[in-house]
Amino acid sequence: MARSEARVPTDRPARYAKQLASHLGRRSQTSWDEETGTGGIVFQNGTGTLTATEGALLLTVETEAENLDVLEGVVGRHLVRFGTRDELVVAWQRDNGEPGTTQRNSEAPAPH
Repeated sequence: MARSEARVPTDRPARYAKQLASHLGRRSQTSWDEETGTGGIVFQNGTGTLTATEGALLLTVETEAENLDVLEGVVGRHLVRFGTRDELVVAWQRDNGEPGTTQRNSEAPAPH
């Protein structure tokens, strides 16, 4: 299994994680534990974790290497949509050292 991680700076990591778990729970099996600030996602072709930390939401996805783009995109796009006001950016880093995909609000100007 290949793994990819993203650290998303935000002042509201638990709020976004809970919202993400709730939304993705319509099509996948999800969990969110308010006390520990952790959650999980079980996709058809992999798994994900959500961890609320001080000042950031940590995301991971694990799947076969050829599916990383898909799972990164699903988790990242939904989170960016929820965090439009906060202009969240999700930049994935793969366990093989390569950069993964990046999701950002398409209406925001691209960094130079």
